Amino acid sequence: MDEKSLKRLAGQLITGELTTSDFVSKLKKLPFEDIAGGEVKLDHHRPLRKGFAEIVYCQGKSDPQIESIAEAFANTEDNVLFSRVSNEQNKIITRIVHDAVYHEKAKITGIPRKKYEKPLSGLTIVTAGSIDIQVAEEAAVTAEYMGCVAERLYDVGIAGLHRLLSHLEKLQASKVIVAVAGMEGALPGVIGGLVPCPVIAVPTSAGYGANFGGLSALLTMLNSCSTGVAVVNIDNGLGAGYLAARILTGND
Repeated sequence: MDEKSLKRLAGQLITGELTTSDFVSKLKKLPFEDIAGGEVKLDHHRPLRKGFAEIVYCQGKSDPQIESIAEAFANTEDNVLFSRVSNEQNKIITRIVHDAVYHEKAKITGIPRKKYEKPLSGLTIVTAGSIDIQVAEEAAVTAEYMGCVAERLYDVGIAGLHRLLSHLEKLQASKVIVAVAGMEGALPGVIGGLVPCPVIAVPTSAGYGANFGGLSALLTMLNSCSTGVAVVNIDNGLGAGYLAARILTGND
């Protein structure tokens, strides 16, 4: 429950639309709500603490858990994200929340309730290869639901460095860059040496055997000699998009 919702409840109490017992009952949902027989606890205070609602990680969750969570968010006034959503899980969510939107490339289902009058520009999402797009889209969609404009530059890895350099002006004008790469993971370090803004590096699990499921890319990014490069975990596009949005909103 965000500040706006809390003020609305207080107003309803004052005008008599809510009884005292109803008001107290709704306040009991703060700071979290116990649902799905105690298996899930929704953090309603997160928008007040973090500036964005709780993000629901769906991989491994049961259908009844997804159903209970969707029902709890059905009347939210915040933007809400369900990440790593399967097609079947999306059907459950959209059956309950009719305005929910499935972003198939990102494997994200979003509830777009909050409108931003002036979305923040300056975020560029870059991938080394086409295989990295799913992780990149997870970052882009996350940032967009947090009020940012995400520009995409895909398949511009260092195997054909001229592809990246053809976008140098755009990169240097960015306020924050999310660079997504598998294989050896060199792209963020190269970009970091070319731009003045923060670069958030995202290693992906794409690559041949010695890639070790993204570990080689992760280690390359952690050992980058370019300054201003920070690294999130393997395939963590959501974490990168969230951090990029917080950087932009902190500078706004």
